[in-house]
Amino acid sequence: MELRVLNYFLVVAREENITRAASILHITQPTLSRQLVQLEEELGVKLYQRSKHRIILTEEGNLLRRRAQEILQLTEKTKLELVEADENIVGEISIGCGELLSMEKIGDLIYEFRKIHPLVNFHIISGMNDFIKEQIEQGLMDFGLLIQPVEIEKYQFVRMTQQERWGILVKETHSLAKKKNVTPVDLFGRELIVTDSNSIQNELASWFNQNDAELKIVSTYTLLNNAAILVNSGVGIALCLELHVTYPHLKFIPFEPDLTLQSVLAWKANQVYSEATRAFIEFVKNA
Repeated sequence: MELRVLNYFLVVAREENITRAASILHITQPTLSRQLVQLEEELGVKLYQRSKHRIILTEEGNLLRRRAQEILQLTEKTKLELVEADENIVGEISIGCGELLSMEKIGDLIYEFRKIHPLVNFHIISGMNDFIKEQIEQGLMDFGLLIQPVEIEKYQFVRMTQQERWGILVKETHSLAKKKNVTPVDLFGRELIVTDSNSIQNELASWFNQNDAELKIVSTYTLLNNAAILVNSGVGIALCLELHVTYPHLKFIPFEPDLTLQSVLAWKANQVYSEATRAFIEFVKNA
């Protein structure tokens, strides 16, 4: 498969129309159609079906679209990593992270590192543990800021010193808003909004001393800002980490007994990294 043809396929998949895609790519429609037919013959599968006004990807076509996006992203990342300018380290470093207070330390590290290597740029991607680990495995991310519990046997890592404290986000008018801390008894039977992570849900269920199936979970979330909107709308109470942000008309109240977790900055062991990434690894270890 040629990268050029994969890019053609992605444009067709996005536009859902070969004629329109050919115009965007500045090639003729017959040429584009011929390239797609050759791609199907090479792979031995049907990638799309024609309808009256658009094309529809088959199951195999949808799989190729996902893989083609990953391949082209990885290709672009590799090009950036291979760029060098005189004796200066040049490149791009990607870090996946959840919404954690430890990100403040990562920000400090990036700031200090760029004083030494100003030609290195950083790409920060928000996501949950499972997504970040998958991206690291595929080579699309260099580092992951992961909250524990998390399996890190295959990774090298540094443990962050910041404790991540759990509590609730609740409307200021709610009866619980007057409390200094909230207990499992305060929350049991109430409508809860929880993070979309099985390992964290299990951790929260242990704090409740209940099976998570017995908790009244009405919604899950990946970004706290969206959970805050649900809380403001009266959907429920969000179980969340404490962050140095405020939301209008909402209040954070910590758990009692206290529930704190640690996070780690992890990277894949036994991996060939770019010069920029190797430099950041050493910088992080020393810091």
